[in-house]
Amino acid sequence: MKIQDLVAQIKKKQSFLCVGLDTDLDKIPQHLLKEEDPIFEFNKAIIDATQEFCVAYKPNIAFYEVYGLSGWKSLEKTITYLNANYPEQFTIADAKRGDIGNTSTRYAKAFFEELNFDSITIAPYMGKDSVEPFLAFKEKHTILLALTSNTGAFDFQTKIVEEQELYKRVLKTSKAYENAGNLMYVVGATKAEYLKGIREIVPESFLLVPGIGAQGGNLQEVCKYGMTKDIGLLINSSRGIIYASTDTKFAFSAREKAKQLQQQMHLELKQLD
Repeated sequence: MKIQDLVAQIKKKQSFLCVGLDTDLDKIPQHLLKEEDPIFEFNKAIIDATQEFCVAYKPNIAFYEVYGLSGWKSLEKTITYLNANYPEQFTIADAKRGDIGNTSTRYAKAFFEELNFDSITIAPYMGKDSVEPFLAFKEKHTILLALTSNTGAFDFQTKIVEEQELYKRVLKTSKAYENAGNLMYVVGATKAEYLKGIREIVPESFLLVPGIGAQGGNLQEVCKYGMTKDIGLLINSSRGIIYASTDTKFAFSAREKAKQLQQQMHLELKQLD
């Protein structure tokens, strides 16, 4: 998917919401456990209920890998269902991969060709030759971890390296990578106060922003410092939407939570007019 197509969907739906599919068999409604593939049935219901109010879906790959082959099959069925029924949705493999060239190429082929995701999250710690194999797929997008929302982010990401924070060095260095125009960046919503400085380095790039809702991030603050003329934001909510309830009306509850966030986003987008 091209960026202009994503921007068009955002403007059409008045939403820049990404729904995280962190599907856990211990948390989904118990009646679904009777199904042949409860993970897929849960995902399908969530997708059908929320697709009107969001522009992206982000399966966290760990929640599928943990179940072995059956989990991978559920993931494959989920992305196939999305691509077949809602091709306008931007899809993110939240895999946090990143390794030397040949290995990264294999990861890229797995998620971009075999599973046909639009994008993948990547850890940039191993540098240029671990990132550029993903960027070689010119119709796909690589989302680098820049400044994450977890407490441990301060262990390394904000440390001073050559008179600047490490995450800023990651941002600046990545701009020189081949096909860097296909880069996006993860910036946690709980780090909203850092967004002004981040926008000085990557003024137009899309930012994937987790941490709204359960982790305490503030939508208005993120928009104030992070929004661009082309929006430039994908705000992710996972648990706050998909586990809004665990009874038989779970999909309706998820829809209502997604709708609430979309309405808030609509108000933020009106300020760009």
